[in-house]
Amino acid sequence: MRHGIAGNRLGRNSSLRKATIRDVAKATLIRERICTTRAIAKEARKMVDRLITFGKKGSLAHKRHAFAILCDHSLVSDLFEKIAPRFRSRNGGYTRIIPLSNRRGDNARLAYLELTEKSEVVVSKPRTAGVSSQKSKTIDVPAIAVKEPSEETAKEKPAAPKKVEPVKPAPKRGKPQEEKGKSGKKLMGGIKKMFQRKVGGE
Repeated sequence: MRHGIAGNRLGRNSSLRKATIRDVAKATLIRERICTTRAIAKEARKMVDRLITFGKKGSLAHKRHAFAILCDHSLVSDLFEKIAPRFRSRNGGYTRIIPLSNRRGDNARLAYLELTEKSEVVVSKPRTAGVSSQKSKTIDVPAIAVKEPSEETAKEKPAAPKKVEPVKPAPKRGKPQEEKGKSGKKLMGGIKKMFQRKVGGE
């Protein structure tokens, strides 16, 4: 039985659960709005509200308490100097949870965890280059004289086309017809001699 045990275990042991809640709280203070599961958002909301309360009190002891949780000097200074002064007129309700649809895959219930008082976004105008302030300098470019073609160059004869010699066909490889005839005669003479030997032997 879980009598007197507050909070959700989040399916983690104590060290991992504390680290998860601390990381979500830090991300909420830095970005002012994050998307996570509803169970984690409910647990991290308690820590964010507690840190903002430390920032509103502003004593050295509370700075040390905040640094023990966040472990980041720059974030602690932003918490006490920029974030906490926005909530001076509030006694609570520093964060809100906005439910979202379920996540695809594991069907986890998602939600936005955000600060109720957000910083004003100042849109700075883009800097214009200092071209208008500076006087435009004119550069004198010397004129280049272009020679017109003379009559002699215009009347020059065109170059005569080069003669192209016909390409001779390469000689065919193989034995000439005379050699073929000689080899045929030798073959026939050898066959006749073989028949004469057989007849003589009989």
